[in-house]
Amino acid sequence: MDDEQRDPGDLPALEERSDAWLVGRARELLAVIQVSPVAERIRHTDEVDRLLAEAQHRGEPRMVAQLLRSAVAVRVVNNELADTAEPLLDELLAHTRRHGLVVLQADAHALRGRRLLLAGAEDAALTEAAVALAMLDEDMTPDVLLGGRNWDMIMAATLMDIGTVLTQLGVYEVADQVMARANKCIRASAGPHLISVHLINRARLLVGWGLRLERIGEDERAAERFATAAAIAVAVEAPFRESLFPRDPNLSAADQNPIIGAALALAQPSGAHINRLQRLSASMRYPRELVIVAVALARCLEHEGREDESVDVLGEARSRMYHEAAEPTLRLCLIREYARLSGPEGGERTTGALEHYATELEAQLWDMRESRIATLNTRREHERLSRMHGAIARQALQDPLTGLPNRRALDERLETLAGSPANHPLAVALVDLDGFKGVNDRMSHAEGDDVLRVVASTLRDALRGSDMVARYGGDEFIVLLPGAPLTAAEAALRRALTAVAGLPPDLSHGVTLSIGVVSLRPQETAVRALARADAAMYQAKRGGGNDIVAIHAGEGDGTAEDGKPDTDRVDGERLDPAWVLPETT
Repeated sequence: MDDEQRDPGDLPALEERSDAWLVGRARELLAVIQVSPVAERIRHTDEVDRLLAEAQHRGEPRMVAQLLRSAVAVRVVNNELADTAEPLLDELLAHTRRHGLVVLQADAHALRGRRLLLAGAEDAALTEAAVALAMLDEDMTPDVLLGGRNWDMIMAATLMDIGTVLTQLGVYEVADQVMARANKCIRASAGPHLISVHLINRARLLVGWGLRLERIGEDERAAERFATAAAIAVAVEAPFRESLFPRDPNLSAADQNPIIGAALALAQPSGAHINRLQRLSASMRYPRELVIVAVALARCLEHEGREDESVDVLGEARSRMYHEAAEPTLRLCLIREYARLSGPEGGERTTGALEHYATELEAQLWDMRESRIATLNTRREHERLSRMHGAIARQALQDPLTGLPNRRALDERLETLAGSPANHPLAVALVDLDGFKGVNDRMSHAEGDDVLRVVASTLRDALRGSDMVARYGGDEFIVLLPGAPLTAAEAALRRALTAVAGLPPDLSHGVTLSIGVVSLRPQETAVRALARADAAMYQAKRGGGNDIVAIHAGEGDGTAEDGKPDTDRVDGERLDPAWVLPETT
């Protein structure tokens, strides 16, 4: 018996579940919620929120981002809760920006685009899609902490969310390119569910594109789109049977999914599809499904000579879509189909005039489509250039290997913090990697670079947002902790030290940290503070490494209270008085 069928009281507590289980359960709920009644959708959304709360309690940034994404997505597909998505969207954007999770940040923009479309804000939704595309136009280096398969799945989901926004806006050509890019990620790593989602989205794109082409008289091209959508409807059967979607194992995907059933009917309208489409139309939850199934059913009824029934089907759908802000392009397709089949009472002459007017109207709308594509490309290029400019500015202050601030950025930040009393006490730590040289010697410098990246990311994630982690050079890092007394700074750095020590061996190759931390003294220079932190770090290293030495005022740091070298100390260690030579007079 699976978790979905068990009584919740029989399930282990969330704190007993693995990180992967939390993420997987959220994906499962997102699939279930799309075909559930309203009451169940609300219940499932509450469960996703509980999963998010557990992830936030654990604090792993990538897991939190994925659960935030799920909490937003379940609301965006649920009209009753769509208004509650906005605060979570803001949180997802802030979280992904802070942790440099660019793909999930792009997905946040795509999900905001979907949210805006529900409110009829098409232009704003187009801007969000352009921003998301520009972010993914950059060179994307897979996040080693996510793992290759999970990285591909997140990238594919983000591209599909962008493609969905573009499909709803009627920008089918660009949506098709985005979906093709998603397909490459899916081929590499996806399981049956993600394959099913992709094929259904692709079929929906092609059906909408075909209906749009018919409106400008491009019937042959439209037929090609319908035929391809039908081929996809056949191909989805196998993965659909193993997907996360709730389903009847005795029925085909075409009998259970409106888009798949309609795709087969539009390619070859006939009476064979009528009963299936009538059953599907009784369970419509989304405008896109309503329009596509209504048009497909009407054409099958028309094929059988049942024109009056086809008009009734379209009229009912038209009434239900009257106040619907979303899916403007599909709504126009529905109105056109209704006009085509119903016809005015004035006979052929009036019909001909209306068709002529419709043709002119469609030509103008087609020009608007070209303008929309141009607008999308312009905004995408603007965003790309803006990000490139920002990237160039960041590169001057950024270590290219780890993405952390470099020494120049460190110097500027330390000067700023030291000069502001509000930031005191200010803790300064020097971090050195134990065993790093052995990684380079035993393996390769490429492996060593991966270790540096993983350690840098782990160190950054373990500290506060206001703390600064900079690469000082080689395998050394500097940490600035403004407003942190030395005891608090030592505790925070110990969390980082523990996190690195606990990394999987295939990521860290056994590397640990030696850390020295001091508190900046009044009137002390940055050079002197770093020298004291360096001395403390060497004390930690001499003790065997994987440790922290925090030097308080007056302790053995190699300097006296006035900041001058302590003549009774060498390398931070007090000398026996018998070994100190007397001064000569």
